[in-house]
Amino acid sequence: MIPRFLPRPAREWLQRLSPGAARQAAQFSATHYWEKRYAAGGTSGEGSYGRLAEFKAGVINDFVAAHGIQSVIEFGCGDGNQLSLLSVPKYVGLDVSASVVQRCISRFGQDTTKSFFLYDGKSFHDAGGVFQADLILSLDVIYHVVSDEAFESYMSHACSAARRHLMLYTTDYESPASGHQRHRAISHWMKRKPEFVLAQTIPNPYAGSADGKEQSDAKFLIYERSAS
Repeated sequence: MIPRFLPRPAREWLQRLSPGAARQAAQFSATHYWEKRYAAGGTSGEGSYGRLAEFKAGVINDFVAAHGIQSVIEFGCGDGNQLSLLSVPKYVGLDVSASVVQRCISRFGQDTTKSFFLYDGKSFHDAGGVFQADLILSLDVIYHVVSDEAFESYMSHACSAARRHLMLYTTDYESPASGHQRHRAISHWMKRKPEFVLAQTIPNPYAGSADGKEQSDAKFLIYERSAS
């Protein structure tokens, strides 16, 4: 195991030396990992709780109010704790874990403004635009999509669903796969989508925090679909 106290560049360099890194990435199943985690009663992680969740909710709620957002789809809704802090008129949550979708249905089932569906990238084809919204959210998901194939499908579906805005909260640098994480230079990938313009970047105030509380290297990259 590579010590976490090492600087990130050093950890990534050591990871590249591992002959099993590529094999690990090819064999890893995000669906299996998250279903097992949620079925055992696990949560979406510290990013959906505490000050990180409050930071994200503040950014999203302000954006929704400022831009008159009427509908939101979140690709990777998780356990719903982050959702509990959001104020959105109409919300659809998608997730790869059946257990956590059922958990969200149990928690928010009486709220007529919220709907939940199981997401399977290999069995998702929305030519009719059923899953489209003013704002698409992807929060702490992209760096958990280890497989290249799954990543391409996920990003394609998220972009296609965005009528006006695409809000990505993620890291933005390349690293090899390590367990259930693989960081990607997402702003570089988004250049393949010329119909989207990067309108705003919001850094994380808790990046690299050393106070022992929740911290994250993720930041907001907010894209707008161009009119042309």
